Amino acid sequence: MTFLERLRETFAQLAEVIPAMLGALVILFAGYLLAKLVEQGTERLLHRIRLNQALERGGVMEAVERGGAHFNPTRVIGKTLFWILMFGVIMVAATALGMESLASVFTELVGYLPSLMSAIVIMIAGIVLGRFTGGLIMASAGAVQGAPTLARVGRLGVIMLSVFMALQELGIATDIVTTAFAILFGAVAFGLALAFGLGNRELAGEITREWYRRYRAESEAIERTVAERELEEEHELAQRDRAEAPEMIPAGDTGEMATRGPTAS
Repeated sequence: MTFLERLRETFAQLAEVIPAMLGALVILFAGYLLAKLVEQGTERLLHRIRLNQALERGGVMEAVERGGAHFNPTRVIGKTLFWILMFGVIMVAATALGMESLASVFTELVGYLPSLMSAIVIMIAGIVLGRFTGGLIMASAGAVQGAPTLARVGRLGVIMLSVFMALQELGIATDIVTTAFAILFGAVAFGLALAFGLGNRELAGEITREWYRRYRAESEAIERTVAERELEEEHELAQRDRAEAPEMIPAGDTGEMATRGPTAS
């Protein structure tokens, strides 16, 4: 094969590849512009609804900052949407180039993103609910000794539950996560019960006696109510029998008794 023939064959192959490459470049450029527009529009919308302030009030920002991380939720959500769209654009461009293996990889990644977003939402909701639970415990048991500890345990318990739920949503060792959560929950419950029983025996006894006293009082009240209802029913039945029974009257000097039915009203 001469040099000209090889050069001609090379140009022929390029002529087949160049249109696909140009199409892929156009897809990437247009997809990038679209993803940027979506990112900017999302950030403007989240700024208007004051998402950052809402997360600060819910305690999410404080919980994240305690872990040593600093982030802007609005920016993170905007970037997340940008890369979701870009993954889709890259997948379409790879398909246009005939790169089926790369397209399948991006397809799997895009299919995993909904689970990732759900896990993030579960974590945020868990942090908010944990903070609410801690505040509720403090408000209801603020005067009780050890209330801050109980509030902290309640808040961390809700957050740990959300962590296990997020891991299950991601499909990360589902059986192991479920077993670990059951063991951890049982150990915490047993530890709290043991600590309460040993460290506060008098208080536990007082609480138990109070519960028993209330139970006895409620049981006696129910028994009295049932007895009163039975007496009322017996009294009503006796009155009904007397009203329906025939009245016995003297029949004259013979001393015989005559019966007279109930008078018609």
